[in-house]
Amino acid sequence: MTDSRRITWPTAPIMTERLVLRQSGPQDRALTIELNASPEVTTYLGGPQPREELERKVPEVPGRRPGFFVAELDGAPVGTILLDPHDERPGHIRPDIGNTELAYLFLPQVWGRGYAAEACAAALAWFAGELPGEAVVLRTQTANEASMRLAARLGFTEVERFQDYGAEQWFGVWTPAQRPGTPGPFTPRP
Repeated sequence: MTDSRRITWPTAPIMTERLVLRQSGPQDRALTIELNASPEVTTYLGGPQPREELERKVPEVPGRRPGFFVAELDGAPVGTILLDPHDERPGHIRPDIGNTELAYLFLPQVWGRGYAAEACAAALAWFAGELPGEAVVLRTQTANEASMRLAARLGFTEVERFQDYGAEQWFGVWTPAQRPGTPGPFTPRP
């Protein structure tokens, strides 16, 4: 089982070709609320949560722990990436495959430009450096074609399909030791 206490934040934000991945701060509360209240973003995640409810329950600094990154494009937050231990998330769990799950949410206005792939690849590379050889899993609805393409692009391989939330779900795994196409190194910001 992944011990999230063994994971430490990078000493500096992670830089990709176009993005910066950084720890969350109070300025990211609005982004977290917008992502979870968006019907477009949550189409395959059970639908949007009421904004009023999110205003009450989202903490001042959302996701304040190693593995939760805010993705910035030209200084503006556009999405979040989460590498989260399975025992903290509901739903289909396969600890025999992997205990850490990759999840991501991006604002609709930046979809289709490869930002999610770029950010997730950098987060996976960081994770592989922190916990070498540890598997990462990903769940998505098979109807979510963009997410299915991203899973393949990142090197996830299908483990199984199952029914949940009234739809067919896809469950895949990424293991750096097994993947010759493991995402490349990230560049720490000076």
